[in-house]
Formats: sequence, structure tokens, C-alpha cells
Amino acid sequence: MASISTLGVGSGLDLSSILDSLEAAEKAGLKPISAQQTSYTAKLSAYGSLSSALEKFQTANTALGKADLFTATSTTSSSTAFTATTSGSAIAGKYTIKVTQLAQAQTLTSQQTQLDNKSAIATSDSKLTIQQGGDKKPVTIDISAANSSLTGIRDAINNAKAGVSASIINVGGGEYRLSITSDDTGADNAMKLSVSGDSALQDFLGYDGADSSLGMKESVTAQDAELYVNNVKIVNSSNTISNALEDITLNLTDVTTGNQTLTITKDTSKAETAIKDWVTAYNALQDTFSSLTKYTAVDAGADSQNASNGALLGDSTLRTIQTQLKGLLTNTSGSTSIKTLAQIGITSDPSTGQLEVDDDKLEAALKKDASGVKDMIVGDGKKTGVTTAIGSNLTSWLSKTGIIQAAKDGVSKTLNHLTEQYNAASTRIDSLVARYKAQFTQLDILMNSLNSTSSYLTQQFESTDSSKK
Repeated sequence: MASISTLGVGSGLDLSSILDSLEAAEKAGLKPISAQQTSYTAKLSAYGSLSSALEKFQTANTALGKADLFTATSTTSSSTAFTATTSGSAIAGKYTIKVTQLAQAQTLTSQQTQLDNKSAIATSDSKLTIQQGGDKKPVTIDISAANSSLTGIRDAINNAKAGVSASIINVGGGEYRLSITSDDTGADNAMKLSVSGDSALQDFLGYDGADSSLGMKESVTAQDAELYVNNVKIVNSSNTISNALEDITLNLTDVTTGNQTLTITKDTSKAETAIKDWVTAYNALQDTFSSLTKYTAVDAGADSQNASNGALLGDSTLRTIQTQLKGLLTNTSGSTSIKTLAQIGITSDPSTGQLEVDDDKLEAALKKDASGVKDMIVGDGKKTGVTTAIGSNLTSWLSKTGIIQAAKDGVSKTLNHLTEQYNAASTRIDSLVARYKAQFTQLDILMNSLNSTSSYLTQQFESTDSSKK
């Protein structure tokens, strides 16, 4: 007898609907596992958001932890001929500056001209030796006869990285000259050039420190910068001078007209900006805490919590970080009279946990005692100071062995276990439904057979009864 292709056709029963209902009833048991998987996946993502927020605050905390913020200075020059930059330890004051000469890099230019860039000058392979000053090692460059054109010489010098650079100058009228310039300024970096192996190339490139009718000629003289600081003469090989005034770097761009003034003043704006950025980052972190622990009340007797609740509502890891961080802000610190953030105008809103800044109070504290503010905020950079303590804890929390990673590992382990549970239950349900379907199919076949037999017997009885009549 042929098998029944559609359940219920042979028996007349709605076996397909019955099978679907049985399957749905069995799969309802997967919903609690699936709900747990969704919850733990959301929690794992939330730990990622928590880490990201802590890292952003860590960046601001590290920036505020730089001690030189609190000793920063600004510079003002009365002349465009020089500018200055300072380190955190520069002393405020005024300085008289007069620049009488800028440092220059020496340039040598060939006296002989060439009619093109490609024709060889030498007839033999040779070596060019470049000597700069008396304390630098000479650099020797191989120049083949075949490669002794202006282009070849230029490229050989530049590829040697000998502390000089070569270029070709088109002087007009179809004539070209070779120019060689020292990379460094100052009289001590003046060059001498000598060629061995080819006299023609020596006559073209040679230079012994004095101009002659042959070889190269000095077109720009190597010279040191000369200036007067508070009427004290200073000579330097560079136009960037960092050793004349302590923690002040002068950058010379021109000579001055007589004496000019450099003014160094205290600059509290950098510290003020860093503190405000730190507060902004801290408040952003608090917003993340609030979002991840959001609670929405539900009606009494509701089956479940509101779906809009934060993924880390009631989470012990987040609560530990939040509590410890708050404690680090309230601990007194500093060896001066300034020991708390409140003393410099930073207070906490008890209802939100957000920090608020009194701009006037902060600015006044920095101007009056920037060193004391630094001592309270930065401390010794090792154990004391608000940013130091917070930085140490942030590093610990975010480390590969920290509490956030431990929480992530725990959630991942649970998710793996739930996946195993779900897969096992799903496999069991699939097997059960397959068994139900096989049994229903056999029932359908049997009922179809019985129905066929019943119809056949009925026909026989009816035929017999008709013949008797």
C-alpha cells in the first residue's frame, strides 16, 4: 500500500495541526534559555561599553596628571624676529633680546658651467670626499666616469646622505651649475671637497676652504647666529637656541632693530582647561553608569522587569567601580593647605553624582597657589594625588586580570553553557517531533488501510444483499 504524503489524508484527522501544536509546546521550553542568552549577551556588550567609557576617562585623567601643566608659562615677543617656547619650569620674567646675525648653512656652487645635465665630466672613475668641520668623519662617495654628469653627481651625493644636499641650477643661456648645501647651519659645518682619481672632476668640484679660479666657490657663507640676551653675547650654530635661557627655547627668524623684549608670564589656562576636560570626562562616565544601571518601575504583579532596564542593573562589578571611584574623589590629598577638590571649586551633585565646576573659584585657586593645586591633584605621580590614585585604579580595572575582564569571562562561560543547553534541548525536541511524525504517519497509513477494508466489506455486503433480493 502506498504511503500517505500528507498527514491526515488517510485517517481524516488533522494530524498536521496536532503535530505543530506538539512541536510548539516542546519548543516553548527553549524560551527561558533564549531569554537568558539575550540577557547575558546584552550584559557582555554592556561591559564593553563600560570599558570604553573608563578608557576615555583614563585619557583625560592621564592628561591632567602632567605636572608641567601647573607651571606652564606663555611667551610674548616685542619683535617678529624671534619667538620663544617654554617648558613647565621656565621662570616668569622679562628679557632683553638683540639678534645681530642669523646662522646660515654654507652653499658651494660650481664655477664651471655645463651645457647639459647628461654629459660626463670625468674620464676616469673617482672618489669625492666631503669633510664638514673638524670633528665630523669625512664621507667618501664613489663616482664612476660614466656617471659623472651633473645629474649623476647630484644623485650620488644625495643618495650618500653625507649631511649635504646637491641640486642643479639652470643659470640661463643653456648653461647649468651644480650647487651643494650643508644640511646644518653654523661655521663648524663648513665644507671641504676633494676628488681623487680624475683631475677634471677635481677642477670642477674641489674646494679647500678658500675661493680660487677652479672648483667650487662659496655662494653662501657658513656662519653662526649671534645675539645678546640681557646684553650678554651668545654665539650658536643654530637659529634654535635652547641653552641660553633655562627652560626657554629661542627661535630666530631675522635680525632685530636694537633691543627687543621677551616676556614670560605664568599661564594657568592650560591647567584650567585640563581640569575642565577631566570633569567633562568624569561626568560622561557617570552618564554611562546611569545608562547601564537604568531602572524602570513595573506594575505590581508583572511577570518580568521592564525591557528598557540597563543591562548592568544591580551588577556588582559596576557598583564596585562606581563606589571606589567616588571614594577616590572625596579622600583628602596634598601636603599644602589645598587638600580637596571642593577647595578649588569642584563639587559633586549628590542627586546625580555629576561634578560641577565653579570657574571663578578654580581660576582664583590656580592663580593664587598653582603649586598647591598641583600637589593635591597630581601629588608625587607615584602614590599621592587624585589623578595618580585614580589612574592606578583605572589601570587595575581595565587590565587583562582586572574585575571587568573577570566579569566578561564569567558571562562568556555562562553563555557557552546556555548554548550547550539550548542545542541539547533543540536536538531532543527535533528527535521527539520526528518520532511523533513517524508515529502519525503509521497511524495515517493504518487508518487508511482500515478505511479501505471497511469500504470494501461494505460494498461486498451491499452486493450480496442486492443479489438476494
